[in-house]
Amino acid sequence: RYWMNLTPSDILWNMSDTAWAKAAIGGVFSPWSRGTCVFIHALPQFDPRTILNTLCKYPVTTMCSAPTGYRMLVQHDLSSYTFKALKYCLTGGEPLNPEVMAQWKRQTGLDIYEGYGQTEIGMICANMKGMKIKPGSLGKATPPYDVQILDENGSILPPGKEGDIAIKINAKRPFTFFSCYL
Repeated sequence: RYWMNLTPSDILWNMSDTAWAKAAIGGVFSPWSRGTCVFIHALPQFDPRTILNTLCKYPVTTMCSAPTGYRMLVQHDLSSYTFKALKYCLTGGEPLNPEVMAQWKRQTGLDIYEGYGQTEIGMICANMKGMKIKPGSLGKATPPYDVQILDENGSILPPGKEGDIAIKINAKRPFTFFSCYL
């Protein structure tokens, strides 16, 4: 809800491979819970020209692609394309380099909102709508998570320091957390 910023009037195109949890979470469950239309396009492989032409032809308002997809898209002259309705761009699954984010913004006028999560817990950090995006940052913790950055001794680090991502859990751990593998 917070990262994807979907509404019932949106049309979401999630390009995640169906083997990823992101395909289920970001292509079925999240839009379903928000009443959002899902756009599906059968692409045998990621083809930047087909994707760009599709965004010009159909009223997709929200697009989610892996950073590799954006890296491929910015290699084209994006200023020669007029997207029909695109207003919100998402990415996750691997880090998005700041240069690609800047190229996309310069050529389309659109920000890319990066998120970080795992199959076992869902989205835990994201650059959400309305936040100032800091290139290279995972953004802020998403509800219901209490996310901290820890040093090698388990101590919480101050903002701006690198460390390990940790999620505080208690007896009522977030419902989205796996309890174990069998």
